Amino acid sequence: QVQLVESGGGLVQPGESLTLSCAYSGDTLDYNAIGWFRQVPGKKREGVGCISDGVGVPRYPDSHEGRFTVSSDRAKNTVLLRIARLQPDDTAIYYCALAYGRRCWFQPEQQDFWGQGTQVTVSA
Repeated sequence: QVQLVESGGGLVQPGESLTLSCAYSGDTLDYNAIGWFRQVPGKKREGVGCISDGVGVPRYPDSHEGRFTVSSDRAKNTVLLRIARLQPDDTAIYYCALAYGRRCWFQPEQQDFWGQGTQVTVSA
């Protein structure tokens, strides 16, 4: 089993930036792809960024806007998601997930383990 714990969510004002953290532990492999997803009630969970801890190169979905930056600290088994210029539409629960292997997947069904999520609310 793998445990993932997200932190850093909260209430922020439009235009601000926020960094979320995902700490993972347990039965990880030499290569693990840690992805960030978000979900709004009534909508499908969508991927916003991913990084393979053994490769260290972030990947983003085709819909990537440029406001999301994923980075990793393999020594600490931590993956960060920085969101710049937050907008009310960014309000969602943000999840990190782990998929075994080198490749990043942005489909939720491809993930092997999930964290509990952290709420991000963007409001003035």
